[in-house]
Amino acid sequence: MSKIAVATDSNSGITQAEAARMGIRVLPMPFFINEELFFEDITLSQGEFYERLDRDADISTSQPAPGDVMELWDDLLRENDHVIYIPMSSGLSASCETAEILAAEEPYAGRVHVVDNQRISITQRRSVLDALEMAQRGMSAERIVEVLMREKLQSSIYITVDTLKYLKKGGRVTPAGATLGSVLNIKPVLQIQGEKLDAFAKVRGMKAARLKMLDAMEKDVRERFAGHKVHLMAAYTCSKEEAAGWAEQIRQRFPDLELERVDPLSLSVSCHIGKGSMAIACSRVVEAD
Repeated sequence: MSKIAVATDSNSGITQAEAARMGIRVLPMPFFINEELFFEDITLSQGEFYERLDRDADISTSQPAPGDVMELWDDLLRENDHVIYIPMSSGLSASCETAEILAAEEPYAGRVHVVDNQRISITQRRSVLDALEMAQRGMSAERIVEVLMREKLQSSIYITVDTLKYLKKGGRVTPAGATLGSVLNIKPVLQIQGEKLDAFAKVRGMKAARLKMLDAMEKDVRERFAGHKVHLMAAYTCSKEEAAGWAEQIRQRFPDLELERVDPLSLSVSCHIGKGSMAIACSRVVEAD
């Protein structure tokens, strides 16, 4: 039986310590803060990131250097026959396309399998776990990729933000819209159901935003995923106390589902939405072959 390694990037929210326990590898994403280079969970912690965000530092995301990607693969291929590499969605970053180009060349062709299954953050994490579980069941690398790609659109993420500042900075909200939204306490609800982050709804106040997300997720579970089991997850950039309250609200709305994860959002998402955000997500359970 072929030995298969599973790898991802830190957009999945999987820390280096967690990766070591899980038996996978996580490529840290690079960030530039005031033109200085940092790597998520290596030279930049969650706490340090938010401290700099509070100080209004100039923060931008980047993609991993090709050399770093190949170094990770080379290391894994010394002891494994195949690598399943699950980067963030190609709709949100060019890093996936770069990895696909690299994987098509020798010595990686046929051995490194880049999975562009349109995931980010907690749903990307779930794809990593799915791949790991399938590998442990003895499935081939090719079959694992086939299943992950089959399931690529079978997930939902809804996010609400506390401030429009970062959406304005990223060009998703106009300066006039951000000013008016702040005056009226408008909270946008965003969604990811495929490649990109899209607008879903606008409501007044965080309480209404949370209810809108819960309603949207309930509709997905009852209609879009009818007849299927789902993994239910949550994420946040708010305080741990607020996150605990959000988790309890989710459990009350979905008493028949287990809330599997409540994790901080990965920094690549956080830098575009800022502090105070909350998210709910689900992905369809991969049925055993």
